[in-house]
Amino acid sequence: NEAGMGSAPNAAATAGVSHPVKQGLVQSLAVFFDTIVICTLTAFIVILYDNFYDSSNDGIQLTQVALSQHIGDWASIFSAVIIFFFAFSSVVGNYYYGETNISFLNQSGILLTIYRFLVLAMVMFGSLASIQVVWNMADLFMGMMAIVNLIAILLLSKIAIDVLQDYMKQKKQGKDPVFHYKNVKGLKNISWWGAQDEKK
Repeated sequence: NEAGMGSAPNAAATAGVSHPVKQGLVQSLAVFFDTIVICTLTAFIVILYDNFYDSSNDGIQLTQVALSQHIGDWASIFSAVIIFFFAFSSVVGNYYYGETNISFLNQSGILLTIYRFLVLAMVMFGSLASIQVVWNMADLFMGMMAIVNLIAILLLSKIAIDVLQDYMKQKKQGKDPVFHYKNVKGLKNISWWGAQDEKK
């Protein structure tokens, strides 16, 4: 589970909404569904497995075996297909996030080329290395992401609260909230939320 890592705001930021808080609320629901609902259901599948304590399997193998016991042998193939699509879409999605971030920070084609080779190298490494090494590296990098994300949240918290207050103020007035960057003090280098109209 990667809740709190800051890996999904890139996707959320592409949504076309009239107020950023609207998309923030949608993202909160997505995190709740993924973290609470999906993870809890998976935990119940594993815990209700008869040989849960004695099983030599762990990780996804344990989930596959447990699911097969509950609903039949076909569940093992079904979960393998689901995992394949989840892994493939995760690689493509995270690659896109990284490329978007690099393009935003630096327009250099050399950096993008280096990044693409690094992604391919890591995909190959992940498929060949032992599962323990892969998970240890994932834990390390996710911990680093969490630290960076928590610092960013702390630095942006005042702006986030101001934007939320703007949303709540408009809702109390019975309006469909529409955000304009001038409603919140301290916003700089804004290219959207009203700033695009001023450039015309």
